[in-house]
Amino acid sequence: MPARTGEQFLKGLRSPREIWVDGERIGDVVDHPKLRGAAHALADVFDLHHEHGDVCLMPDPETGEAIAVSHMIPRSREDLAKRGKALRRVAEYSVGLMGRTPDYMNVTFAGFAGRPDEWGINGNEAGAERLIAYQKFLRRADISLTHTIVQPTVDKATGDAPTAGNPYALHKVEDTEHGIVVRGTRVLATLAPFADELAVYPAAPLPEEADAYALSFCIPMSAPGLKFLCRDSFSSPTNRFDHPLSSRFDEQDAFVIFDDVEVPRERLFIDANRAAYNKVPSSSWSPNIQQQTMIRAATKLDFAWGLGLRMAAAINAADPETQRMIGEIWAYAEFTRAAVAAAEAEAREWPSGLWTSASGPLHALRAMLPLWFPRVNEILRQIGSHNVFATPTLAQMTDKDLRPLIDRYLPGAKALPAEERIRIFRLVWDFAGGALAGRNEQYERFYLASSPRNLARHLAFTDRSRADRLVDRFLKEPY
Repeated sequence: MPARTGEQFLKGLRSPREIWVDGERIGDVVDHPKLRGAAHALADVFDLHHEHGDVCLMPDPETGEAIAVSHMIPRSREDLAKRGKALRRVAEYSVGLMGRTPDYMNVTFAGFAGRPDEWGINGNEAGAERLIAYQKFLRRADISLTHTIVQPTVDKATGDAPTAGNPYALHKVEDTEHGIVVRGTRVLATLAPFADELAVYPAAPLPEEADAYALSFCIPMSAPGLKFLCRDSFSSPTNRFDHPLSSRFDEQDAFVIFDDVEVPRERLFIDANRAAYNKVPSSSWSPNIQQQTMIRAATKLDFAWGLGLRMAAAINAADPETQRMIGEIWAYAEFTRAAVAAAEAEAREWPSGLWTSASGPLHALRAMLPLWFPRVNEILRQIGSHNVFATPTLAQMTDKDLRPLIDRYLPGAKALPAEERIRIFRLVWDFAGGALAGRNEQYERFYLASSPRNLARHLAFTDRSRADRLVDRFLKEPY
């Protein structure tokens, strides 16, 4: 089957699944008012692949059918550059607000399938073969895949990884004739209402005697016993004047309960094999997926810079301090763009033939973006000041008595029409101050771990040889 259209994607979402939002079990995620906006936005992403097929589609290497470029297993620096162009096209659709568009998991599993040498260690060759087969299914069926990889937090004093006997974390309960039964919880399944299947895979090493928690698999969202408890919906009514962003880009997040779920053996990639589980996240996983995450971040920062410029122009804020703050956003955008370019230019080949971007520049971004994005929102709100609240709604704008008064008393500087000024400031508030903006800021702070944690772990992702050589010159010279 070639790359799906938006209509085919929406049809797939109508399969049964247990999705709870705001205390209600949702029967139809496509048309429910709290989910409809994002469902149809993601359908637009699938259609976008076809509209820009020269950038976003490629032939499947085995069947020749058109598949999304994000499914590509990069085998060269040129492949990475090609994938980067496709990822940018998708990121621009949501201006970087949707962090888990399906290309994220497409890239993830392409990277996994490109490293059978890692997945097959410690006697896990059969699991690696099943994973490669699944990646072929993923790209040919072009399904929407979400994931849940974070362990539940009950008591921080016990650490981030579960130890033997932990009843809350996802773990293996028993073997069956056709697979295994799992029980427990994971967080945080972003995109859960809009996915066809769910992936579980390693994100952080497990301690000794925690083999029961060393699991990786993929299952349909309709699997019996699988339950998704979504956070409060921040999806606004479908009115793109009042809510230009939150009406369509609330990708949702869910707490996942595995209530004795059976995982078929053909979908099981790691079965209580701690050595294989701990190996997977230690090398190529991070630089592979971060090409997608940082291209998205660069797009979002460019959009924020554009918002700052438009706000300043709308009220003729040409003072040095306003320009300095807008310049600060520009600097973050340029640093991000340059780091992505450097990572792609310094790409490396792994023993299996997989190519990924260099990890150093991307890990540096991973450490700084959790600080930059909250600062960007602060800057936009400072520039916006009270103006983000002086924004009549569409209902007020279309009232025959109010509209002439709005046009007269709410124009922008230099004869900017009132409607244009209002749309600018509504867009800024939806991006930096509304309910979805608060969720997105929290997401940026923690979705690839916090800034302090990433800074503290930088030696695990970097080459210190040049720094040591520069220092050793002075420490080892004769005196």
